[in-house]
Amino acid sequence: MEKRETFIQAVSKEFIEDFVQFVQLHKNASDPFDLNELLDELSRKQKEQLWQRLKNLLTDVLLESPVDGWQIVKIKAEDDMKIEYDSKMRKNIEIIHAITSVIVTCISVINENENYEALLECATILNGVLYALPESERKLSNSIQDLCVTWWEKGLSAKEDMGKTAFVMLLRKSLETKTGADIGRLWRIHEALYCFDFDLEESTEIKDLLLECFISVKFIKKEEGRRFLSSLFNWNRNFIKMIHGTIKNQLQGLTKSLMVHIAEIYFRAWKKASGEILETIENGCIQDFMYHGINLPRKSPVHSKVREVLSYFHHQKNVRQGVEEMLYRLYKPILWRGLKARNSEVRSNAALLFVEAFPIRDPNFNTIEMDSEIQKQFEELYGLLEDPYPLVRSTGVLGVCKITSKYWELMPPTILVDLLKKITGELAFDASSAEVRCSVFKCLPILLDNKLSHPLLEQLLPTLKYSLHDNSEKVRVAFVDMLLKVKAVRAAKFWKICPMEHILVRLETDSRPVIRRLVNLIFNSFLPVNQPEEVWCERCVTLLQMNHAAARRFYQYAHEHTACTNIAKLIHVIRRCLNACIHKAVREYQEEDEEREKENVSVLDQTLSVNDVASMAGLLEIIVILWKSITTSMEKNKEAKVYTINKFAAALPQYLKVFTDDRCKTPLFILMSLVPASAVPPFSCGVISTLRNQEEGAVDKNYCTLLDCLCSWGQVGHILELFSDWLPEEHPQNKSNLASKRKVQIHDTRPIKPELALIYLEYLLTHSKNRECLLSAPRKKLNHLLKALATSKVDLESLLQSSGEKPRHFNQATALQAFSLHCRLSIHLQHKFCSEEKVYLSTLEDTGFWLENKILSFIEDQEEEYLKLHRVIYQQIIQTYLTVGKDVIMVGLGNYKFQIQLLKRSLRIMQTVKGFFYVSLLLGILKEITRSLLIQKSVSKEDIVALFDTVQKVFQNMLECIARSFKKQPEEGLRLLYSVQTPLHEFITTIQSWHANTPVHRGVLSTLIAAPVVEISHKLRKASDIEELTPPERLEDLPPFSRCLIGIIIKTPNVVRSFLDELKACVTSDDIEGIVCLTAVLHIILALNTGKHQSPKVKEVGAIVLKKLKTFMEITLEEDSIERYLYGSSSKTLSELLNS
Repeated sequence: MEKRETFIQAVSKEFIEDFVQFVQLHKNASDPFDLNELLDELSRKQKEQLWQRLKNLLTDVLLESPVDGWQIVKIKAEDDMKIEYDSKMRKNIEIIHAITSVIVTCISVINENENYEALLECATILNGVLYALPESERKLSNSIQDLCVTWWEKGLSAKEDMGKTAFVMLLRKSLETKTGADIGRLWRIHEALYCFDFDLEESTEIKDLLLECFISVKFIKKEEGRRFLSSLFNWNRNFIKMIHGTIKNQLQGLTKSLMVHIAEIYFRAWKKASGEILETIENGCIQDFMYHGINLPRKSPVHSKVREVLSYFHHQKNVRQGVEEMLYRLYKPILWRGLKARNSEVRSNAALLFVEAFPIRDPNFNTIEMDSEIQKQFEELYGLLEDPYPLVRSTGVLGVCKITSKYWELMPPTILVDLLKKITGELAFDASSAEVRCSVFKCLPILLDNKLSHPLLEQLLPTLKYSLHDNSEKVRVAFVDMLLKVKAVRAAKFWKICPMEHILVRLETDSRPVIRRLVNLIFNSFLPVNQPEEVWCERCVTLLQMNHAAARRFYQYAHEHTACTNIAKLIHVIRRCLNACIHKAVREYQEEDEEREKENVSVLDQTLSVNDVASMAGLLEIIVILWKSITTSMEKNKEAKVYTINKFAAALPQYLKVFTDDRCKTPLFILMSLVPASAVPPFSCGVISTLRNQEEGAVDKNYCTLLDCLCSWGQVGHILELFSDWLPEEHPQNKSNLASKRKVQIHDTRPIKPELALIYLEYLLTHSKNRECLLSAPRKKLNHLLKALATSKVDLESLLQSSGEKPRHFNQATALQAFSLHCRLSIHLQHKFCSEEKVYLSTLEDTGFWLENKILSFIEDQEEEYLKLHRVIYQQIIQTYLTVGKDVIMVGLGNYKFQIQLLKRSLRIMQTVKGFFYVSLLLGILKEITRSLLIQKSVSKEDIVALFDTVQKVFQNMLECIARSFKKQPEEGLRLLYSVQTPLHEFITTIQSWHANTPVHRGVLSTLIAAPVVEISHKLRKASDIEELTPPERLEDLPPFSRCLIGIIIKTPNVVRSFLDELKACVTSDDIEGIVCLTAVLHIILALNTGKHQSPKVKEVGAIVLKKLKTFMEITLEEDSIERYLYGSSSKTLSELLNS
């Protein structure tokens, strides 16, 4: 009793310190004082007394420190600025905070028969104070907010004002904070929204905040947030339109998972609505989605989002009452019209919705009406299958399969048979569209999910067996996927639908996506892991005998479908089978053993023998394929690897003696490479001799596998010794004749085979694993090899000069090959050893100097007839140098110095060499240089500008050369330009993608503009007939050079836009002037404006051209001329273009 009285008495100005102390003790969790318990114990009279004292205290505090005087006082300290409150105001705010805390606690103990007017006045005052609080007083602000929320939830007098305050504050906080805690509190008082008048101006801020909630991912993801958002639809029908517009504007950026939540918001709003609100949601939102789902282009990023919303409603129709009737009513005015629309894409979209929503009906129909409606929809389904547009037919196939699978028991048998025969008998062989054929096999698995369909499909599917040989890969993939589904659901035997012979033929020749599925399909047939291992070998032999190539493909992918241990087991099963065949051959000479073994004869003993070379070679190949497929796994299991190596090391010598046919040698040699050299000493010792004894011009194809063996054994040094013996040596310099005379020389009588050495080296450099082994050799030996190859330059000079002397080291073909290998090897060495130092790159730079000083300088001084005789030599030298130069830049080894030298030599080549065999390579170099500048950080801006200037100069000279060839030899020029279309397009798109709006970008575009303007202007000036002056109606009407260039530009929309911008700038700046040139510009933009490539920028350029043409109006006063005719014709055409 004493504590209660003490607390009530403390609520006064005189005992304010005690009052604040009480509140602090209540907030302290470790203190036993609890304000809630104290208030529960107060009598009615004490409560009213407390509330009155709280009101008086609050009034006194506010009179002493009015709201208008609450401001921040700035006190300047010596070192910095500190912001502090006036100490008196700070104390009063602390008291108000304490009063607020007590009032919040008091609300829970208010009874209906108590007089809480004083408390209401306190709450009203605090509600007014809230908006005057400084930003720094967040704690007091939150406390008053709690007061308003609690007052609203308690439902006390004047709760509307409190609710509005609480609603606004929580709404702001929920949008500002990252956590979603305030969203749940906002949902609990969401009905406070109805206290706001939608039409009043004060609600404008609320509307904006509420619409912001619809673009907040926090609200959309949280359950209470979605409940809150759906409740907002009930505020006002006009607000629904604003909500719908906001959601539509943000659809493009929403993910699929968020779209499900958006659909749920609409559905909840529809479910809770009634009257005009319900009507607005249905007609203004749901039906609007239906309209856009039908009429939006399929490629629109919003189309799929709209379908997600509609799909949610479609799925609810079987679980929520009223949805089916609503869908029927809203679809009725637009869906059936969409299915009959002239626009094929609209029909396709309508078909998609129709299929998903089927059956669209009113559950209130009687039986006759229902049957009539369903029959009408079946007719629509038939119509989809016969539509002239492939995408509609594909959608129809999807619809038939979905609908028949779901309603098989309810559909008449005749309709089922007709629909499925239409699909399997006609659409599966639709010659006009691979998409339709593909959709048949993608959708039939949906039907296979219904077991009732299996008997009918078992009769129909065998007619589709030739679809496995469809010329479209995606159709073949879909067909095999269907066979896998047939196998999985056990609808039929897949080999009865598509015979095994067909499957194996495709397995032999098809692409990886199809092969992987085919292997999965027949895996259990040819590698039944649940049966004894002997059966595995029998099936392997069977598969080899059925189709040798298919067997190789099958076992190449087998490790993807079973454990590696099973693959290892199969390897040893086949090994034992081969051993048994050898033993059987030996026993054939021993009659007593033959009689004894007759009792236990296996199937393989009856069918296999070492004389069956095809089967023996096949089994050896399968062992190699299987071993290579599990190499990585075997490295992790050392025990299995050692066991396998030991077993084969014991067997391989015998295999070499027995299997002597060439077909067996290759897999045997590969097997040798998989085991260490020490495991097969007789063979490993003879490999290098075999390679040395090969004859030039008649090389045994097994040399590849022998080189593989040496590389895998780490014996690449032997190969380098062979190269050293066969390739020429660079003559040592700075050695006296006396020293050379004193040196004892041993003459090697073995023949030198440089051509064979180059063949071996070519193979090593071409295959990555062998190349790594070669480059791991001592650097000194590799340098010696590089110098030996460099001697080819001397022979090439000799051949080109035709002095009559026989080349010292190489003939023409081998000299060119050695030169190519020299260039390539120098780059591999640069990458391997000198990523920082440019040691070997300088070798290629020296080659460039040699090309410039020896080859190009010689060509400049020769007659054309002489050059024709030596064209092959100098063309291949140039091609080799440019190809390697391009590759150097592509892999990031070419620095700025190398790139600028390469471009300058390219200019020299264009000036010196006749013919255009190098154009594709030059375009590739230009593309790689423009790409490489993105990653080169050490190049200065001045160097980049210089490099880009050179790129532009090379490109301009190249187009000029091509243009000149058009004038001299139009047919050859046209062939040339068509041959470089791809690299030219790649270069232009690279410039567009990485260097847009830069000087080099504008320079390249200017060059592309100048070429057609010059050609078209020339044609117009030389025209002898008015028909030749007619503006083009399509791209093909342009002259050949312009047609090719504009055809390349028109492929990429971004390039078209930039081209038109540059064209506009050229016309505006008078870089293009005169009636004839302006007419040429008109011809270009008319060609760009054809078909699907239309751009609004075309009209902008047209307007500028028309404006420039009008400056030549005085020409109409002159006599008839080409320019006068062009002026009138162009002005008329431009006017029509701008008004279209």
